[in-house]
Amino acid sequence: MTISFAGQVAIVTGAGNGLGRAYALELARRGAKVVVNDLGAARDGTGHSDAACAVVEEIRAGGGQAMADGGDVSDHMQMEAMVARALEAWGGVHVLINNAGILRDRTFAKMDPADFELVLRVHLLGTAFATKAVWNTMREQNYGRVLMTTSSTGLGGNFGQANYGAAKAGVLGLARTLRLEGARHDIRVNCIAPTAGTRMTADIFPEEAYKAFEPDNVVPAAVYLVSRDAPTDAIVAAGGGVFQSAFVTMNQGVLLPEGERSAEGFAAAWNRIRDRRGDHVLENGMEQSHHALSMLNRARG
Repeated sequence: MTISFAGQVAIVTGAGNGLGRAYALELARRGAKVVVNDLGAARDGTGHSDAACAVVEEIRAGGGQAMADGGDVSDHMQMEAMVARALEAWGGVHVLINNAGILRDRTFAKMDPADFELVLRVHLLGTAFATKAVWNTMREQNYGRVLMTTSSTGLGGNFGQANYGAAKAGVLGLARTLRLEGARHDIRVNCIAPTAGTRMTADIFPEEAYKAFEPDNVVPAAVYLVSRDAPTDAIVAAGGGVFQSAFVTMNQGVLLPEGERSAEGFAAAWNRIRDRRGDHVLENGMEQSHHALSMLNRARG
């Protein structure tokens, strides 16, 4: 099966370098008209450059169609303007890859609140604003594919990245909600947690790891997750040619009798409460309350 994006319009944010550039080039190679969005800022979000224009030139040199957009994902009006330009030029938006991001790493004790807020604005609000800008178009055309970038830091935490981890966990919650809201309009929403040697990780990875985690090794997962036959609600970790699925799970839990519903009773049952046997994938946020009611009803006979 050949995956094609012929006749489709794709937007990739943060596409001036690294992963975003790799995504944009591959989508164009497969026939998509691509909006290459990039503010052109440095890793910490400061400054500007014409990185998006350079990627557009690469695409056009290969026979593809593309336009550059220098909009800031953390500004909703700029995201609306970006989508309006795509609609005016090409008449639709079928794919959105939310890839833009910055890093301002520091331990929580030393982190300036402004650095915490800015990372959340770019990663979480930026993802929400770009997605909101395409959402009604995708609903009206009864088709859309949205890929959001989470992180192993959002899934498992990482020392010195409280702001980044909070944002990436938020992106996951946003994605899992929107795949429910978009389902009847065939809008499929997935998450990717990439590991790649880019300017974001240039001084984090040792040289050997930096080379092993080339951005091109993440591209196959990203392309499939925005294709016509994509799943929805997938969380895929990708790096170095290794692809994994991640899941949010919940165990069966323990119903404490009324006389044991105290802090002491909870403490006595803690080992049973945290027992991983019987874990299942949490399909939606209502399952917790439904499961609790089911256990209560069974106990009442």
